[in-house]
Amino acid sequence: MKILVLGAGRMGHGAVFDLIHNSPGVERVTVADFDVKKADAVAEAVGTSRVDAHHVDAANISDVADLMRGHDSVISCVNYWYNVALSKAAIETGANFCDLGGNNYIVDEQLALDADAKAAGVNIIPDCGLAPGMVSVLAMHGVAKFDAVDEIHIRVGGLPQDPQPPLNYQLVFSVEGLINEYIEVARVIRDGKITEVPSMTEIEQLSFEGFPPLEAFQTSGGTSTLPDTFLGKVNELDYKTIRYAGHCDKFKTMIDLGLCSSDEMLVDFQKVTPRKVFGDLLQKHLPADGPDYVLVRLDFVGQKDGATKKLRYDVVDKQDEATGMSAMMRTTAFPASIIAQMMASGDVMTRGATPQERAIDPDKFVAELERRKINIHESTM
Repeated sequence: MKILVLGAGRMGHGAVFDLIHNSPGVERVTVADFDVKKADAVAEAVGTSRVDAHHVDAANISDVADLMRGHDSVISCVNYWYNVALSKAAIETGANFCDLGGNNYIVDEQLALDADAKAAGVNIIPDCGLAPGMVSVLAMHGVAKFDAVDEIHIRVGGLPQDPQPPLNYQLVFSVEGLINEYIEVARVIRDGKITEVPSMTEIEQLSFEGFPPLEAFQTSGGTSTLPDTFLGKVNELDYKTIRYAGHCDKFKTMIDLGLCSSDEMLVDFQKVTPRKVFGDLLQKHLPADGPDYVLVRLDFVGQKDGATKKLRYDVVDKQDEATGMSAMMRTTAFPASIIAQMMASGDVMTRGATPQERAIDPDKFVAELERRKINIHESTM
């Protein structure tokens, strides 16, 4: 199979690495970026002649469509606002398509392409990174162990191994995606109904063995399509982001001061956008690319054989020193690579534009994670 990766940043690099080094069914990989030097650097770092580097502007859909032709699947690792147009181009060219998501409204537009994707005989599967993405399929995997499920609680976070003040956080993916998670509303199921909850609220304390105090709080996007999938089937479903304790209050103060606003303001007779300035400052002052952890926890409560059962999935992943792949690259880009290959091989449960939890066989997906040493620790309570 031949796979196209759009975007040669951290996650694009991770996807190309997985396609080449962990995926015996992949014959060739194309990596494309607006900055062709970044694409060349990824191809060189992966170290094989089976990777072709190209220049492409994701905003130039005609050029992207030309590049898509001849590929079995496309993985979008570019900013989320390109994904609707990229999905349409994939349908036009007969390529399967998945992306790393980042915005509920964009995903809704992609899923509205279902009839067109079915007619073209391809899959369009949004939100295939870590959260949403991997955790959505893990949710289906856990639910299958119950006769009925009452509650699903998902907690996920990327953390630096060496946290530094003031935020004890490092940039491991797009700063635009980070700000979106923190300012847009979270969709949850409460009392059997879908509702919206403000992000950066409902802080709770939690612990993982060997880690200092941690907190989790509401953020946007993590549940993606899960509330729609589980409406009428569970009473409670939510997603919170894990950080080192104290992070939420500090960042929320900056949000409350207007630093994440997209409304222009006049400063010294110049129009500026606070969010743009703040994003640039985060990129300038926060560390990036240091050794990291990814923590994942899914808690389920339900019934099995007439009794109440509690099930917990924990994943603790860390940067792979041997390969240089960060935990965030492993748990975000590798799942997207797995799904791209499942689409290319026809190893999915449906055709069309479909949420990953409805299209991907959870047992096969988990087996592929474990083959990459992304291990799930299962416990009952």
